[in-house]
Amino acid sequence: MPPKSSLLLHRINHSGTAATTTVTNRHDNTLLVKPFAAVPDAVARYHTHSVAPNQCCSAVAQEIAASVATVWSVVRRFDNPQAYKHFVKSCHVIGGDGDVGTLREVRVISGLPAARSTERLEILDEERHVISFSVVGGDHRLANYRSFTTLHAAAGDGAGTVVVESYVVDVPPGNTREDTRVFVDTIVRCNLQSLAKTAENLTRRRSNSSDYKCCS
Repeated sequence: MPPKSSLLLHRINHSGTAATTTVTNRHDNTLLVKPFAAVPDAVARYHTHSVAPNQCCSAVAQEIAASVATVWSVVRRFDNPQAYKHFVKSCHVIGGDGDVGTLREVRVISGLPAARSTERLEILDEERHVISFSVVGGDHRLANYRSFTTLHAAAGDGAGTVVVESYVVDVPPGNTREDTRVFVDTIVRCNLQSLAKTAENLTRRRSNSSDYKCCS
């Protein structure tokens, strides 16, 4: 049985830039999680994974100046990842009704080493604000990819949100763990930075609309 591997969620950059976590390795080949104080235990447990010798795992964290409810309203839409994932050209639900088990076919923009991906919704926890999906088909090299995304209120006044996205994936033949991690981290980081802009713009639009109604 592969060892349980956990991600060291070591910092969040408050300037709005996503911070990639690092992974610590013990002598017995198990990986330990040491979440920073801002990440609740209930969140950290979703980022503890079983990782086989031919796999790698990593995580990216992003703080967003928008409420958890606002960010979740974007993230939870399994049928509409292109709302903030700019590498996605289109998405079509090919099975299911939005609950766990729903399948979607995602087509990505040209320039990436893939054209389409078939993905299955694994977790959709509306109360804890957790969503997870796995890649079950497609013409790319990210075999056995599974992603976990959690949201929790940022420290302070609670007006902001911390998003943590971790993943496990097979290392493609001919690549190293580091090659794979750098490639996937870059995509996840771009997605979360785009999510931040999308959610913050949505917050501003709602605020402006509320101000207009108050004045009219």
